[in-house]
Amino acid sequence: MLWNSLNQTVELGWDFYLPVIMFVALIALAVPVWAAIGAAAITMLVMSGDLPLSAIGESLFTGIDAFALTAVPLFILTGDVLVRTGLSKKFLDVAEALTCWTRGGFGSATVLVCGMFAAISGSDAAGAAAVGRMTINRLVESGYPRPYACALVAAGACTGILIPPSIAYIIIGLVLGISASTLFLAALIPGLAILVSILITNIIMNRLYTYETGGNMGLLEWLGNLGQALKSGWYAFIVPGIIFYGIFSGRLTPTEAGATAVVVTIIMGFILGTLKLSDFPAMLVSSAKVNGVILPIIAFSAPLAEALAIMGVPQGFVTAVTGLTDDPSLLILLMICILIAAGCVMETTPNIVILAPILKPLADNIGMNEIQFCIMMITALGVGFITPPLGLNLFVVSGITGESILKIAARAVPFVLTMLIVVLLIAYIPAISTTLLPDIYK
Repeated sequence: MLWNSLNQTVELGWDFYLPVIMFVALIALAVPVWAAIGAAAITMLVMSGDLPLSAIGESLFTGIDAFALTAVPLFILTGDVLVRTGLSKKFLDVAEALTCWTRGGFGSATVLVCGMFAAISGSDAAGAAAVGRMTINRLVESGYPRPYACALVAAGACTGILIPPSIAYIIIGLVLGISASTLFLAALIPGLAILVSILITNIIMNRLYTYETGGNMGLLEWLGNLGQALKSGWYAFIVPGIIFYGIFSGRLTPTEAGATAVVVTIIMGFILGTLKLSDFPAMLVSSAKVNGVILPIIAFSAPLAEALAIMGVPQGFVTAVTGLTDDPSLLILLMICILIAAGCVMETTPNIVILAPILKPLADNIGMNEIQFCIMMITALGVGFITPPLGLNLFVVSGITGESILKIAARAVPFVLTMLIVVLLIAYIPAISTTLLPDIYK
């Protein structure tokens, strides 16, 4: 019914349907997402004749010619340096010391260190790989079934795009023309809410199935362990401290904060003797590979977004949807369903650049705050990292452990459910996203 309404509103023809069919077919054939988007965009522009083909080259470069995007490779590189210098291990030591007083302490520590890593790298896949290598075997030794241990790391690593600084918020800010620093500030409470929901879920599951015992520790012993961990690893928190203080105080832009974090992390690695000049080629290549996946998607999505806008698809979508119902609650629920479904089959970056310009007018039409919309969108897409068939984090932890993706996905169901609850709260309670913002954004 929705599709028929859209077709009647915009009068879509084969200049729309054929590129969409081509895009779906190429994705199904495992063609790289950027190539599938590029092929669909070029086909749509050629068939519609709305823009000259020569405009595509200009659109490709203008789409990525943004100072804000410089922060993306910087945060990715910071996360890579963090792992190679061994500073990420210090985060785990402190997180374990914080939670060792309770049963299920190491499981909780795993979730916390995922959040700490997220506050530096802004990447979920990097967090899943780094934390997974450090914790999964120890989780199994502590009594957790291996599939559940993998699911716990995969769920915790979802905070990589939800806790600022997040690459996803940089991208959606660029697409919609919103300050990344403002989005970082708005995402702080929702990101922590997701982290807490995963912590609580693990505690409940541990109570039900008694995966991990222990936790019989007195206050003085706990304080002693925590003090020792902080004493030996306090310097690791200099990096996230610089990022958070610099961005939230307004003294640094996200790009400047990322650059500062890279330099400080490298200097600390040299001081500690854990980083050598010979490590740089591998670090740079690793970071370039990740960045090389993101930027082409953004570049090729620009002409596709232009073609869709010229054809009136975003406006037609708003008219078609509001023609079915004008209840804001139902329209918000519809957007969440679309985002979660999209997150299950495609990565966050293409989802942002394709869906944000289409759904944003609908959010505006029902009076949703644009900042709240961005937070809702990224959080809903974040659920897709632990849901098949794509489930990027599932593939990452499966790759480093050899565990079946389906077994991990089955154990991730409780985390998906609790994350969905947080998504609904963000969608229907604007204060969760806007409390920390200046009045001008509320």
